[in-house]
Amino acid sequence: MGAVKEQGPTPTESQFQHGVKHLHESGLKRLPTKYILPLQDRPKPEPTEPSLKLPVIDLAQLQGPARLGAIVSIADACKRYGFFQVVNHSVTRGTAEGMADAGRRFFGLPFEERAKYMSADMFAPVRYGTSFNQRKDDVFCWRDFLKLTCEPMPDVLTHWPASPADLRKVAASYAKETRDLFLVLMEAILEGLHVSNTEERKKTKPGNEGGEEDDGDIMEMFKNGSQLMVVNCFPPCPEPDLTLGLPPHSDYGFLTLLLQDEVQGLQIQFQERWVTVEPIENGLVVNVGDHLEVGIHN
Repeated sequence: MGAVKEQGPTPTESQFQHGVKHLHESGLKRLPTKYILPLQDRPKPEPTEPSLKLPVIDLAQLQGPARLGAIVSIADACKRYGFFQVVNHSVTRGTAEGMADAGRRFFGLPFEERAKYMSADMFAPVRYGTSFNQRKDDVFCWRDFLKLTCEPMPDVLTHWPASPADLRKVAASYAKETRDLFLVLMEAILEGLHVSNTEERKKTKPGNEGGEEDDGDIMEMFKNGSQLMVVNCFPPCPEPDLTLGLPPHSDYGFLTLLLQDEVQGLQIQFQERWVTVEPIENGLVVNVGDHLEVGIHN
């Protein structure tokens, strides 16, 4: 006879709404049915999922004679992959590590403290929740999240969690540095699109081949645009072959700047297959969002 796994009381629907960190802390031994994906949607065995080395852009090159080459590389990566990685960027190592540490400590707080920030309001300045969309998901994802609206900073900062004590300060620094990086990247991307589409622009907009005036207006819009920070928590899962941390999806904005840890969990769809992205030390993954993709391919 096969051994029977120990299984405690079946969690209730309200416990599912409390999140996977809460379930993990309860000593869960087996994955509840609520989290078990249909067979075709489950993670595939590792041998069929080769890792992918995304283009790595050294942003220091934007400041010197190699700028044009870096610009072209960024534009090519946007068109070919929709993703790339950046090094020598403006987000300092201390700020990135501090943000990751503050996020871990937030999810380490007692559930009652985290639950203060649960909200069904999609526009709340701070939201703690679980899964992808816990109000609509039939099958839940093995993920909790903390979402922080970052603009306008003076208005939203006091709504952010007061615990851990340094979270507001650390998150505000991270938000500022990533916003500055976003503007640098968008300027480079716009310039790269002009470089790769010069002839087409001459046909469609005679006398304004470079598009500098238009780009200035666009960059001003970006400076006054919205920013959302999402801190994800993926605690150890008792049966990880049956579920996912997040479902296949695209991001709806212009760019997502992703800070990975050392765990190889990020996958992207490339050439009709899912491949794992190898994290690089002190690097950030840049994801082209839906809004920018429309502009790139038009």
